[in-house]
Amino acid sequence: MLTKSKLRQLLASLKEYHRQYLKKFNPDLDESGTRLMVNSFLTDVLGFAPIEEVKTEYMIRGTYADYVVKLKQVQYFLVEVKALGIELSEKHLRQAVNYGANEGIEWVLLTNGKRFDFYKILFKKPIEERKVFSIDLGDQSKLKEHLEKIQFLHRLSVAAKGLDLLWNKCIALDPTTIAGLLHNKPILNFIKRALKKKYKHKFTDEEIGGSLNRIIYEAIQIENVKQTTIRKRKDKRKDINKNPIEKQPEKIIIPLTLER
Repeated sequence: MLTKSKLRQLLASLKEYHRQYLKKFNPDLDESGTRLMVNSFLTDVLGFAPIEEVKTEYMIRGTYADYVVKLKQVQYFLVEVKALGIELSEKHLRQAVNYGANEGIEWVLLTNGKRFDFYKILFKKPIEERKVFSIDLGDQSKLKEHLEKIQFLHRLSVAAKGLDLLWNKCIALDPTTIAGLLHNKPILNFIKRALKKKYKHKFTDEEIGGSLNRIIYEAIQIENVKQTTIRKRKDKRKDINKNPIEKQPEKIIIPLTLER
């Protein structure tokens, strides 16, 4: 999403945010103080314009959400803030999701200034939500690896439909998506051929499908997984092209002498 130069700027901003607010952790900081931290995160780190694009104390049906981030009058995500020393809970999530659902906002950022949990609201009956990512900015050594996720919340990414790309990535890597791909006929055929070649036995689609279901449903220790090496079959046509003299010997033409 962001260019390399913009990612470097984002990393520098994250380091400054950590130095200013999290290097000396203050567990007694109240919610109003934490809001000042988060306001800095939204403007100085993510690049949104204060007041114009970051709306504070946003009223929703008689109650107030801490922040709503808007670009060109489009509400992109809601931010609910809890005090720095408080662990984010299911109760806090329900509050944030209710705000978003009542206002028709699809994305919610729940934070205590240190931990940032980002959710997608699914407008079903009943309303559901799915956590897209969770990051903790308390460890400075991990700030660089957090860039991959945080960049989607940057103003430049949001303006370029980055949230849609983030959701597509989330759906693509969902276990149900991967499981569906595993059960495709070409995948089943590939597994059957590989097993037949290695173990000299034919397997039916039902047998392969049953084994794939075990992979999906049962826990497997990753250290017990061994990669199967599939040898590529030699293409004889390539050998002919590589060694034309050996495979296709040159014809020797002997001229005929005519007697008079």
